[in-house]
Amino acid sequence: MKLGFEKMDGLIPAVIQDYETQDVLMLGFVDENAVGCTQRSGEVHFFSRSRKRLWKKGEASGHVLRVKEILVDCDADALLIRVEVVGPGVCHEGYRTCFFRKMESDGTLRVIAEKTFSESEVYGTKEPG
Repeated sequence: MKLGFEKMDGLIPAVIQDYETQDVLMLGFVDENAVGCTQRSGEVHFFSRSRKRLWKKGEASGHVLRVKEILVDCDADALLIRVEVVGPGVCHEGYRTCFFRKMESDGTLRVIAEKTFSESEVYGTKEPG
């Protein structure tokens, strides 16, 4: 079975989950090249839709994601990548997970987590990596 990259213009979503805690850490997109680089290196690579290029998680921050296993959904058009997190967090805003806001019933967003690192100290800017 092949992955369904053709369904979304060459990209498929990749949900990143902490292997030990089961926490969902982030969502990214991968192309065939990113999947190949991830498999060869054992660290998660993505395709940046904004920068239009391959990038390895941690290339700027050092906060890498070591692959424990890759699961494929029933339609072969989404991945669940279970990882060991190296570093205090994955979010470029300084949180352990990118899912640090909760939507309340009135539609407002509330921060529900504490920052685990200073994004300005790690990146100097808010550039993810």
